[in-house]
Amino acid sequence: MRIAVTGSIATDHLMTFPGRFADQLVADQLHTVSLSFLVDALDVRRGGVGANICFGMGQLGTGPILVGAAGRDFDEYRAWLDRHGVDTDSVHISEVLNTARFVCTTDADHNQIGSFYTGAMSEARQIELKAVADRVGGLDLVLIGADDPEAMLRHTEECRSRDIPFAADFSQQIARMSGDDIRILLDGATYLFSNEYEKGLIESKTGWTEAEILGRVGHRVTTLGSRGVRIDRVGEAPIVVGCPDEDAKVDPTGVGDAFRAGFLSGLSWGVSLERAAQVGCMLATLVIETLGTQEYTLRRAHFIERFTKAYGDEAASEVQPRLP
Repeated sequence: MRIAVTGSIATDHLMTFPGRFADQLVADQLHTVSLSFLVDALDVRRGGVGANICFGMGQLGTGPILVGAAGRDFDEYRAWLDRHGVDTDSVHISEVLNTARFVCTTDADHNQIGSFYTGAMSEARQIELKAVADRVGGLDLVLIGADDPEAMLRHTEECRSRDIPFAADFSQQIARMSGDDIRILLDGATYLFSNEYEKGLIESKTGWTEAEILGRVGHRVTTLGSRGVRIDRVGEAPIVVGCPDEDAKVDPTGVGDAFRAGFLSGLSWGVSLERAAQVGCMLATLVIETLGTQEYTLRRAHFIERFTKAYGDEAASEVQPRLP
């Protein structure tokens, strides 16, 4: 099963300031702020929802196709993804812009000052899925993840016009999108992904009821945080899957991306929806135990041991032969 993942490609530059921002601010001079903080730590991490999802799928050996826009500085990041089983040949490289970047400084009180540079992400709207499909011999599913909003709309319309099944996954872009845009992006999706908060926001912005939305998509996949995930389909009983026990809760960033990576890999393997959701929850658990969205390593024996403990021998026997 050939799955393309469209979405953002970015790097995070995270700095730590040992003092307090509040101590540097002068109350009667806030209209003319000019500050510089001497930081004592810099952590550069790879990210972006498209790249994160593909990294997880690559760990599971399903050969995802990453579709997104990056900058002239993408060579090192590309090599990293290539080494981890991701097809990056459909990444658009900007001739003038750098890869999207989030820069954030955190002080001793956990206050943050951050900026997001969209950079090359704005050129994702130039990508045509037909070229991707022609290169790989057709696409069986396209996940349309958070990206340049115009790109998300273009990819959705192209999937419809070319009869390519697609999954809608607005993620953080839902906050800036209009109800009309959201209706366009989800109508006819084979899968609609969201968390509980986003689920309510989708209903509020579209003006559609839960039942009306479910009637417009094949499957509604709602992540429930530590409670796992729920999959709803018209006329079918919901599928609810819990999460494995965590060894530690280190960093929740990228957990949703990891779930999608595991779930899509399960679909690629041809296992049941329940089993695919279990794979997603297991991968998400590995991510929450790790600092960084692409810093975890999938060790086959360890994965199966924990998967068996969480979901039983029968489930593990279906998944184990498919792991790399």
